Amino acid sequence: MLGRFIKHPKSTNFEDDDSRPSKRLRLQRLDTDDASETASAPPSPRLGARDRGDDGSDDEDGDTALPIPHKTDLESALPPIKTDEEAIEEYEAFKASQDQDAASAEGRLSTQNWIRGKSSIYVDAFNLALDTVLDEESHLFDEAEMSIFERWRELDYEAQYLYVRLFLRKTASWHRINSLGYHSDISDLDTSILLLQQTRPLPSSSSQEHANPGELEPPAGTTLGAAFTFADRSEDEIKTLEEASSLLKLDELKALAKDAKVQGRNKGELLRALRRTSQKQVGLGWVGLKRSDTDSSRRSSASGLDNEAAEADAEDDNSSEANRDSHFTRKILQETGPCIRLSLAPLKLFERVHLVFYRSTEWTEKSLTAIILAKIARRNFPEFIVSRSANVFSSRASLLEFEASIRTQFRIDNILEFNGRPTDSGLREILNIFEEVYPRWQALLKEEQRKEDSVYQSGEGAYLRRLSPAWVYTRIVHKAAYVVGKLKQHKREHELLSELLAQRLFHASRRGAWYQRKALLEEHYMALLTPADGRSDDAQKKHWRRIALQTCEDGLQDNMVHIIHHYDLQKRVKKLEKAIKIAKRAQHDFSHVRLAAAVEVNIEGIRIEKEDLPSLRRRNSSPHPNSSKRGAKTIWLDPLEDNDECSVEAMCLSHYRSQGWKGYHSEGGIVRTLFGYLFFDVLFTYVPNVFQTPYQTCPLDLHTDAFFPSRISEINRRLVEIGNGDAEALLRNVWNEHHERKTCVVGLDWSFELDDLIEIVQCFDGGALATVCKVMAQEYGQRGGGVPDLFLWHSERKEVMFAEVKSENDRLSDTQRLWIHVLTGAGVRVELCHAIAREVRVV
Repeated sequence: MLGRFIKHPKSTNFEDDDSRPSKRLRLQRLDTDDASETASAPPSPRLGARDRGDDGSDDEDGDTALPIPHKTDLESALPPIKTDEEAIEEYEAFKASQDQDAASAEGRLSTQNWIRGKSSIYVDAFNLALDTVLDEESHLFDEAEMSIFERWRELDYEAQYLYVRLFLRKTASWHRINSLGYHSDISDLDTSILLLQQTRPLPSSSSQEHANPGELEPPAGTTLGAAFTFADRSEDEIKTLEEASSLLKLDELKALAKDAKVQGRNKGELLRALRRTSQKQVGLGWVGLKRSDTDSSRRSSASGLDNEAAEADAEDDNSSEANRDSHFTRKILQETGPCIRLSLAPLKLFERVHLVFYRSTEWTEKSLTAIILAKIARRNFPEFIVSRSANVFSSRASLLEFEASIRTQFRIDNILEFNGRPTDSGLREILNIFEEVYPRWQALLKEEQRKEDSVYQSGEGAYLRRLSPAWVYTRIVHKAAYVVGKLKQHKREHELLSELLAQRLFHASRRGAWYQRKALLEEHYMALLTPADGRSDDAQKKHWRRIALQTCEDGLQDNMVHIIHHYDLQKRVKKLEKAIKIAKRAQHDFSHVRLAAAVEVNIEGIRIEKEDLPSLRRRNSSPHPNSSKRGAKTIWLDPLEDNDECSVEAMCLSHYRSQGWKGYHSEGGIVRTLFGYLFFDVLFTYVPNVFQTPYQTCPLDLHTDAFFPSRISEINRRLVEIGNGDAEALLRNVWNEHHERKTCVVGLDWSFELDDLIEIVQCFDGGALATVCKVMAQEYGQRGGGVPDLFLWHSERKEVMFAEVKSENDRLSDTQRLWIHVLTGAGVRVELCHAIAREVRVV
């Protein structure tokens, strides 16, 4: 999206009268995914059970994987690149031209019709992941699994292409062969299907399966047997009406339902009605006449002369339900034709390969192709040491336990978050899972602490621990603490929070919330739940309030607690000190953080309203005329641009410019750009395993809470330099070295003028700028959004200011409130601008 750079007022002498500033790209928000929550979703759409509901929500013909809400670490670290069909076609044309140059003239002529069928970015990316993992981490796979990889390499290109395309689709679903397509890439589809469905023997495996805590048994179908196929045949696998009915599209299901005289409003209701009809139907008009339906049989039965026929009729009645199901099943399969589905065991194996390659529990089709597309994008990247550590998973057992822990975590999230309000039985199930996981979690904590003390170097453990089962188990314990609190077992909750805070290796971003909750329990509940040891009731309460005060102090002194939690901890400290009646001179004084509320101002302007069509006015039956416009963008006139139409932010920015301020409507753009300049060398400091490719714009752990602790000494040193006023020198050094090449660095927009950036850091108080940078370093992924809309600076006053613009239909979000707290706490002025229409023009 393009945003206008609004002209500075003449009084600032910022530019000559005859010069017109160029337009600047408006910076887009980064995705505000909570990196610590990334694993809360299932690791991929295919790590769940094979079965799926028949609610009609699935798209039968989609050619992509199910949507995933989060970006992978790899996607976040790669530069913005085109990943659409056009980019893929460009790659395949590039690859085809290479093949043509290598081949003879005769070969080019003989294959020119099938150049596209000789290579594909999907197959190349799939094999890149497989080859990389097997070259460096083959110890994670046993003999049977290695045999599957060998059989994969023996497949021809077209069979591999078909498999990879199905791998990127809904792998739990059957796909109709007659509607697969891919004819421009596969010359002989039938042969490719036969190759994938061919049964191949497997050697016996020497590895032993281990029971994993919280999981009763491995998911069905994931264990390799004596033989395997890459894909299943519908003729062999679909035996029941329930399986067959899921193959139907909605219009086909409606036609079948009409024949069966059943009704429903959507696909799910139609399927349920069809199955009920099949179970309750009396009579067998579906499968032809039974022996008892013939005239001779009826006469024999009536005369009582054919007892054997009567017994046969009884057996037929008992099997009538199966016969009716068979009729519907056959009818459905005749409609759909043969279908193909990827076999579950090899599918799970290849997903495990991608987990190891991408170092992520999530990946998408974009992940699969992004590395290759970045490679041919011809961009300049920073210089850093590319390192893939082969000890991420120490053994096959640790990898399988990590997979199992992700599945267990998803079961908990499914109860707490994905299915409405949890039931009592669901909460009990979570506690049962927690009791199984808890001993293993404690053992892994000791093991990880030993590694941190004696094995890991240069902070490498911080990112590697994210792929440890202990990382997932810590989150499970965190969720269990919530459940225990919900069940009013506050003493047990306090014990769990104390254990979570005692370890400093996992989920550092949650430490502030743990301190807050622990202090709350100590203030309100623990006095009644623990022995008084001879103290009176008042003395017991005072005793625990002192403990709560100490907890808050520990939280404020903990350098791993994010600044955003300091505000609430400070408020509780003041409250507890008053309750304990500590002398005024002995109370904490937080005036040095200069906390202040956002200053609210009103800015008047002329708003434009588009005249509604009469038909639209009739549809709006709300008694509040503006209710349908709540949250919608408003249109205003810009007084400094000849009353051109503009956004509400541009109108407010013009108001500030008329008062001598310079600024941008950049939201978080300026903050991210300054962070990129000031932390350039810190971003690309060598940390093992976080640079998987030479085409990254940032380390893989930047969007996680592992980034800060793994570089804490370098970050703190840089924050001190910024606080001492060295920001200008740091900025100039990066500009001189990288501006000409336009080096790709996350968040850094080279279009900002150097003079503007120098003025900004000169006006920005060093301590305040260091505070902002510390917040970004602690939670870059989450804090990239919510920054106030306008960034302003006044070169004469040597002052910077942020302004959040709100029209009458807009409200502050939680992330915006957090940024206002952080900025005001650092002493930066923040204004909350209410745009008020002094005139409304209807056009």
